[in-house]
Amino acid sequence: MIKITNLHKKFASNEILKGINLNIDKGVTAILGPNGSGKTTLNKCILSMVYPDKGTIEINSQNIHSQWKYRKGIDYLPQIANFPNNITVNELIKMIKDLRQESLKDETPLINLFKLTPYLDKKLTNLSGGTKQKINLVLAFMFDNDILILDEPTTGLDPAALISLKELIFKEKQKGKTILVTSHIMSFVEEISDQIVFILEGKTYFHGSIQELKESTNQSDFQHAIANILTDNYA
Repeated sequence: MIKITNLHKKFASNEILKGINLNIDKGVTAILGPNGSGKTTLNKCILSMVYPDKGTIEINSQNIHSQWKYRKGIDYLPQIANFPNNITVNELIKMIKDLRQESLKDETPLINLFKLTPYLDKKLTNLSGGTKQKINLVLAFMFDNDILILDEPTTGLDPAALISLKELIFKEKQKGKTILVTSHIMSFVEEISDQIVFILEGKTYFHGSIQELKESTNQSDFQHAIANILTDNYA
């Protein structure tokens, strides 16, 4: 479980997180909110890629402050993954495996799932954005840790790859993992999520199930429920 208490983060004069409090359990939790609401910053705080100005984060009852070993237990898909363009897909996969070493799975089923075999010997610079995203998904799912963070995983995916991604998420969920997902595709979020966290202006505006969100906004449709939050707060 991930426990976040009174989390604050400011970049210069721009206060991004303003006292976030969350308890995130096993299953799929979608972190939603408008652009600039703090979703990616929250993910990066959990990963210690960004250090909060105030507050605590605990993973399995252990405070992660000044720690690093806990990150071995997290698999991560960044919103934007930057790798050297002059290496091949095979070289990239080998590099990541050599860096992490632990909790490895055989990546071949993932390569087959996303139909990446024809691209393995091609350099990253010659690949489309959608193909690169599929490779990034392989890198995130080829390990087997208890926490999985996916930041905008649907970016650039074709319909077939999107279906494959959903299947992967459901498979990992069945293993009892804690999965955090950020996405702007509400139909995708609705299909995969057990819990919704909606961040607005750096604070937790809502945390609960999709049904609870619909009831709290008096909407029968998930996308309209999300739109209702934004309309009420930015009207």
